[in-house]
Amino acid sequence: MSQFFQVHPENPQLRLIRQAVEIIRGGGVVIYPTDSCYAVGCRIGDKNALERIRRLRQLDDKHNFTLLCRDLSQLSLFAKVDTGAFRLLKNHTPGPYTFILNATREVPRMLLHPKRRTIGLRVPGHPIALALLEEFGEPLMSISLVLPGDALPLSDPHEMRKALEHQVDLIIDGGVGGLEASTVISLVDDEVQVLRVGCGDPRPFAEE
Repeated sequence: MSQFFQVHPENPQLRLIRQAVEIIRGGGVVIYPTDSCYAVGCRIGDKNALERIRRLRQLDDKHNFTLLCRDLSQLSLFAKVDTGAFRLLKNHTPGPYTFILNATREVPRMLLHPKRRTIGLRVPGHPIALALLEEFGEPLMSISLVLPGDALPLSDPHEMRKALEHQVDLIIDGGVGGLEASTVISLVDDEVQVLRVGCGDPRPFAEE
């Protein structure tokens, strides 16, 4: 039976954020809001929690996860960022974008693209997600909350509770969420490519 925290979407209660972080540290799987849609996440490198998320989403081991980072300095520990990429990242983070970059050795092998050592990273612009990341001090392994057979992410926390209360450890209710995932931008090998159009405006990257 999962816990259900009602957290203020603009001024998250620190007491609840700290409790959520303890659940994550203890190997928990947590649903939380981002600036695109709700996501489900766990501690980086936690194989058991990762497998639980794979089962929940019915994903194979080739599906890529994203690392949610609190800021660019944390992101740069896990990705190789050159000057051009840094300029783009600085201009568009925090925000509803996932950036595909070459990974550093800090990234666990199970999170890497199987053929290219790349990883998806983002710095979310949602106060609850940022508060979690700030308090946790580590990135979150994350993926959009789209259930098997659904085209759109779940957006109503009470519906999430009905569907998933026996499959996750915590649902953070930050209000009704969005229905689009983040826009995915590849910055690999000095090329800027829009791989998926989501709720982030892709036009600035198409002009690069």
